[in-house]
Amino acid sequence: MKQHTVIDSPYGPLTLVADDGVLCGLYMTEQRHRPVQESFGSRDDTVFGAAEEQLEAYFAGELKDFALPLRLHGTPFQRTVWEGLRQIPYGETRTYGELAEVLGRPTASRAVGLANGRNPIGIIVPCHRVVGANGSLTGYGGGLERKRRLLDFESGRDVAALFQPFPR
Repeated sequence: MKQHTVIDSPYGPLTLVADDGVLCGLYMTEQRHRPVQESFGSRDDTVFGAAEEQLEAYFAGELKDFALPLRLHGTPFQRTVWEGLRQIPYGETRTYGELAEVLGRPTASRAVGLANGRNPIGIIVPCHRVVGANGSLTGYGGGLERKRRLLDFESGRDVAALFQPFPR
């Protein structure tokens, strides 16, 4: 059974989705590959306490590693990539090729990029930490402006931007 809630964040509203009480989705507004609203189940603000607390601590700069049970729905390869994303340390980036190498699939950087783009739990599963081979900001389901702001926030380059509302 799925439930969802919507919380405010410095990056605009975030929709949290749970499957039998376990977080399975975190979606931004206008996110590429965002499922239809009807698939999120009924609104229930009571099952997301730990996720909300940890996200609040993250946005306050007090939390670097999320400790939440997650239910990642995807293919075995996608789940492998998403688990690999969780190993990228806070404040650091990896290229698609580097991630593919770490996953033991050195020629699969393109497939890693496609799986990265389908990540259902943004921010917590930090797909924003993956960049192009030359360090450039490449596709991000939440938009390149959000990706830039998340990376700047995590690197300490632009903490003030965290307190500016994200354009909706």
